[in-house]
Amino acid sequence: MAVKDYLRDRFFPHMWCPGCGHGTILNALIHAIEGLQLNKNEIVMVSGIGCSARISGYVDFHSLHTIHGRALTFATGVKLSKPNLKVLVPMGDGDALAIGGNHFIHAARRNIDITAIVMNNRIYGMTGGQYSPLSGPGIKATTAPYTTIDSSFDVVELAKAAGATFVARSTAFHVKECTEMLMKAILHKGFSVVEIMSQCPTHFGRKNKEGDAANMLGLYRDNTAKLGSKALEEKPHLIPRGIFVEKERPEYCEEYDKIIAYAMKEKIS
Repeated sequence: MAVKDYLRDRFFPHMWCPGCGHGTILNALIHAIEGLQLNKNEIVMVSGIGCSARISGYVDFHSLHTIHGRALTFATGVKLSKPNLKVLVPMGDGDALAIGGNHFIHAARRNIDITAIVMNNRIYGMTGGQYSPLSGPGIKATTAPYTTIDSSFDVVELAKAAGATFVARSTAFHVKECTEMLMKAILHKGFSVVEIMSQCPTHFGRKNKEGDAANMLGLYRDNTAKLGSKALEEKPHLIPRGIFVEKERPEYCEEYDKIIAYAMKEKIS
């Protein structure tokens, strides 16, 4: 299948602001799915509320646009009922780790075979530019006109600690890298987390004087480095990109099937 076969053309042009990184992430995701040649009838995308959640409206496979912060709970129900499906869950930083934070850590703990994509623009973009759990200290937002004092979560460290068996990070600047990571995450058997740093020139860039989308993409280029690279060794303050965790652990649906089989055996005997 070609890229266009995975998209709902009738819903374009999309509603994201000019320069938003979320369209680039959709591009990377669709190319990852095309690269894997997945049957679109075997894919389910579940999203919550926010700029990132609109991604489910543009893809031409089964999709659920659910409530704020609860995308992973709906996705868990889908996966348990139909374990053969590929379940993708795009979330914003607030959607995933504010109201959805509890669901995030428990999905990782269970190691259910879902691909969680955290589209991290460090702001609540759709509702007016409030700061999020990933904004970090010293950031201006509509709810922090004199800058934030809250520390931010590190998505990678949080996912690792909670038990995710595939954890990666990239940016909207590194599109091919994103595509490769997403392909690996989708194929991985277990809970996969891919954080993709995404620019929001409308709210974050404007308030924090980071310039337009091109300038913000330049910051992703200049302030990140690949794991194991000389640049990261020489400048450890740079944000690391790459695959941080890729390991095997019993997958939740398969373990649940064993419980059902055991219970049925007990019932028969």
